[in-house]
Amino acid sequence: MPLHVAIIMDGNGRWARNRGWPRLVGHRRGAERVKQIVKACPDLGVSHLTIYAFSTENWKRSTEEVLGLMTLFSRYIEREAEGLNAEGVRMRFIGDRAPLDGRLRRLMDGIEARTCGNDRLNLTVAINYGGRNELMRAARKLAEAAAQGVLTPEAITEETLAAALDTADLPDPDLVIRTSGETRISNYLLWQSAYAEYEFTGTLWPDFSPAELGTILDRFALRDRRFGAVKA
Repeated sequence: MPLHVAIIMDGNGRWARNRGWPRLVGHRRGAERVKQIVKACPDLGVSHLTIYAFSTENWKRSTEEVLGLMTLFSRYIEREAEGLNAEGVRMRFIGDRAPLDGRLRRLMDGIEARTCGNDRLNLTVAINYGGRNELMRAARKLAEAAAQGVLTPEAITEETLAAALDTADLPDPDLVIRTSGETRISNYLLWQSAYAEYEFTGTLWPDFSPAELGTILDRFALRDRRFGAVKA
């Protein structure tokens, strides 16, 4: 079974539109689905779950939707902090926090500190995250270190680059799942998912159940992962 599952939670807007409801209703229902998936992961053998909540490209959406999402993130943290901590979930965030609202950043810092000792499930939420943006920020860190004489260009390896990423203390994902029927990775964990297995499901995120996750994990268990090698 995969230890680390990463999910592109897609389809909230379409789920709501299909019912004649505003997109934000779909996002709220999607947040409820997150709770169910988080609760199911430890029993399914998943120790790390990373979810794509808001990309660097999502700022292009309407002001109403962006503000609604930011409010939803804040409310989720406030309402779920106690429950997540009680269930042994460690919550952390990846992405560029600088453009985010100060209150949201404080809530993010607070729940990270509150849950840092938990290890039943490592929940990572990608907010204002983009794989290219992450690689750019990592390259900038290494360039600054080189300019200061702390690091020589020859000392830059795959390991030093990985250590400069937002996910430096996380294992690479074994499995990446995208819901809603789209078959692209949308700038998600570009470096980390180099050898991940992929699953694309037509299910819209608000309808994605723990049972479907379990079925996908069972299929993953049957895959032959060689990481570029050939069996003798």
